[in-house]
Amino acid sequence: MPPVVPTEDVDALLVGGGVMSATLGVLLSQLQPDWRIAVLERLDQGGLESSAAWMNAGTGHAGLCEFNYTPRRADGSVDVTAAVRIGEQFAASLRLWADLVAAGDLDPSFVRPVAHLGLGRGAEGVAHLRGRREALAHHPLFADTRFTQDREEAASWVPLVTRGRTGDEPFALTRSGQGTDVDYGTLTRGLLQVLTRRGAEVSVGQHVSRLRRHGAGWAATVTDRRSGLARRVRARFVFVGAGGATLPVLQAAGVPEVRGLGAFPISGRFLRTSDPELVAAHRGKLYGHAAPGAPPISVPHLDLRTVEGREHLLFGPFAAFSPRFLRTGRRSDLLRSVRPHAVPTLLATARDNRALTAHLVGQLAQTPTARTASLRGFVPTARAADWELVTAGQRVQLLERTGGRGAMVGFGTRVVTSAGGSLGALLGASPGASTAVAVMVDLLDRCFPARAADWADRLARHRGDTLDLDAVADARSVLGLPAVGAAA
Repeated sequence: MPPVVPTEDVDALLVGGGVMSATLGVLLSQLQPDWRIAVLERLDQGGLESSAAWMNAGTGHAGLCEFNYTPRRADGSVDVTAAVRIGEQFAASLRLWADLVAAGDLDPSFVRPVAHLGLGRGAEGVAHLRGRREALAHHPLFADTRFTQDREEAASWVPLVTRGRTGDEPFALTRSGQGTDVDYGTLTRGLLQVLTRRGAEVSVGQHVSRLRRHGAGWAATVTDRRSGLARRVRARFVFVGAGGATLPVLQAAGVPEVRGLGAFPISGRFLRTSDPELVAAHRGKLYGHAAPGAPPISVPHLDLRTVEGREHLLFGPFAAFSPRFLRTGRRSDLLRSVRPHAVPTLLATARDNRALTAHLVGQLAQTPTARTASLRGFVPTARAADWELVTAGQRVQLLERTGGRGAMVGFGTRVVTSAGGSLGALLGASPGASTAVAVMVDLLDRCFPARAADWADRLARHRGDTLDLDAVADARSVLGLPAVGAAA
């Protein structure tokens, strides 16, 4: 006789122990304290994949400096819609974090104030940066941003970037004192601890090998990676927040909403230094703009990072390739993800994104000398010996067809719901973790419309489409961040 598989029932099952699942779990525990919530993480600790400190740039994305969120229109004007939306969504994250800190549930050491700067190089880059600043000046979250082309002022902001800079290339900087550096791994584990104290079951070393519909809900087959023992978990609601593994899980579960979608993994590498003199000369996160013809995902940035109490500088990204969908995944992940219904999407994406393909190939062939030359565009006096090459986490780019053309969705976070709202999932990458609270509130709206009235008051504070400046100011104060509108 086959072994008897024990079965347990929960109200909400969260697959993956990253920042998204942790955020959703905390929100659900506040909305429905009577629910039984279970979080299943494949690794030995939460927040070790994309949420881990060295698996991302640690930028609290608030639209303060990223050119990707403020594209230029054909007439030369700058569209700041995405930057404003992301800024307001990040403010929603700050409010939830501050509430937990004020209640004594969360240690605020995961977030630090760090200036966010933009670097415009060449006439086009300077014009883009100036237009960006002017278009955002009216919004209170961006009102403190300063623009300069004065070399002495620039040197006072980022000495490492101006030191040794020669030639006649125009350049300009913007600077906002509202920026942050966030250790999302530490934050994730803190949120999971909040969940545990509230009675949720947070289990590590658990692999969800099968997910299928079961009545009005779902049943998951879960294997303990240490003992090999299997169990069955039945849930009225399931959230799949498994990072790069999310699409394969949804495909295997037969979720129709992901038919026709493809995926392609891209790994990132950065140059890193911990040299005290270099770190002391660059106190911020500085974002540039993509080179002509390069894709938006190639935008270079030089970031001050604090990880486990030690400061570093990080420059990149440089693209790399691995067929794994997770840093700890399998080499067969990419091949196993290909479904017949997604083949047209894969072919169309390859056909319609030749510039991106050429960029990736060029990055893979890049030499250490070429990487140092890229670094010197930001740090003119950089010496290769002071920097080491490190690999960041895997990012699985979503591939889709729109109007018959294939596209790689490099930015944005997509909420997927299925089976009448009994399943929710997240696909996509940046700005990701920074907007987790607003994204999870959106997911709750979609999955639980019948509870909208009951939850409305408690969710209002966490929405990313409303801006309460007094609440934002209070949150920033609790977290030890500069006040809104403080001089940069």
